[in-house]
Amino acid sequence: MSDTDLVDAVDGLLHAETQVHDGGVDLTVADVSVVEEPGRVDFGGDELDAARTEPHGTYTRRPDDDYEWWLLDSGTYLIEYNESLSTDRPLRLETREAVLERGATHPTRVVTSLPRMPLSVSEGGLHLKENARVSTLRPHSAQSGR
Repeated sequence: MSDTDLVDAVDGLLHAETQVHDGGVDLTVADVSVVEEPGRVDFGGDELDAARTEPHGTYTRRPDDDYEWWLLDSGTYLIEYNESLSTDRPLRLETREAVLERGATHPTRVVTSLPRMPLSVSEGGLHLKENARVSTLRPHSAQSGR
């Protein structure tokens, strides 16, 4: 998949000049949820039940801020993206380096759509700003592992 095809597969970019770079497209966080009650997974799939989630609260750092922040304690959250993806070609979704360096991560996945993603935060916690770039979408090649 060419870089142009990759960009064309992503809808809802907030600022293409910042999000699109060599070899990838950064995705931004729209919402953070907390799992409040457990879901259910069984062997055959007849008893699958979604977990109950609640939006995580936000705060403003300054009264004139246009965007809010989430203060995430250590634990796992579900994030949703501002962007959507429409492709039949598998792409690799990975945690941005800036997020990793601050003690948070999500699984690397091969995707054709953008599911809610579990974000794990280390003991120190994380301040995460609305619309922050948290993930990078890259071409996927089964032969090279890329």
